[in-house]
Amino acid sequence: MNGIGIDSSRIDAMVAQLRNAATRAAGSVAPPKAAEDVAPSSKVDFSQALRSSLDQVNGAQKKAESLGERFALGDDSVNLSDVMIASQKASIGFQATVQVRNKLVSAYHDIMNMQV
Repeated sequence: MNGIGIDSSRIDAMVAQLRNAATRAAGSVAPPKAAEDVAPSSKVDFSQALRSSLDQVNGAQKKAESLGERFALGDDSVNLSDVMIASQKASIGFQATVQVRNKLVSAYHDIMNMQV
């Protein structure tokens, strides 16, 4: 197996990146606030929250598509792992969006079927 093998240095580098990301994610998670700590005047507009979520999913899909195109064209600055991670993030975001849509449609039907 001369020349055909797994480059262990790249695997070690990827594992180190994953550990760093996990450490950052664990350190950035704040404890949940108690109900009395939340200001009563902080109201969230549902349409703005929905629009923001849709924009984030759209951005993730565009980023994944862009990285895929750059990788396919042979851009050396784009790794396959980056393309796959971006693609999975976009896929998960889209699936969550579809589930939210399904719940909204179901709630709409429930409300329309209520007796007044």
